[in-house]
Amino acid sequence: MILKQLRLSRHLSQEQLAQMSGLSVRTIQRIESGQSPSLESLKCLAAVLEIDVQTLTQEKFIMDKHSDRWQQLPLGLKWLFALNFFSLRPSRKSARNVELISHLFGFVFCCLGFISEPALVGGVILLANAYLFRLHLWVGDRYGAWYDPEDSDLPRRKLV
Repeated sequence: MILKQLRLSRHLSQEQLAQMSGLSVRTIQRIESGQSPSLESLKCLAAVLEIDVQTLTQEKFIMDKHSDRWQQLPLGLKWLFALNFFSLRPSRKSARNVELISHLFGFVFCCLGFISEPALVGGVILLANAYLFRLHLWVGDRYGAWYDPEDSDLPRRKLV
């Protein structure tokens, strides 16, 4: 069942979904762990998630690339989905580490630019890379695209 993916894509915690649907948190946990829900529970969840019951009972979550939501996604985020196709799931932690390392070495190389012009050019390139990763983090946060196995049950951060 794709309840967990749908819940996370809407930036909801289990507690929030339980409150909105009128079900208990334990019921949400049981359904996400693979137990079969009652038809009444499915109807409550489908109403909250604004989908039909049949979609909720699917085993896999498949992105319809012809839908309006897919067409509105930025190209960079579509590339994140392409990476996911190859099982290279982006994590926020790794993107943040690349940003920090790029900032650190970019600053160091810019300081070395007083001695050597090539070091200054390298520093500027590293700083540009750091700011591109900052943009990458912002887009990932905005659309909840991060995969983090340690925080898989937590809602994704969303910037508006």
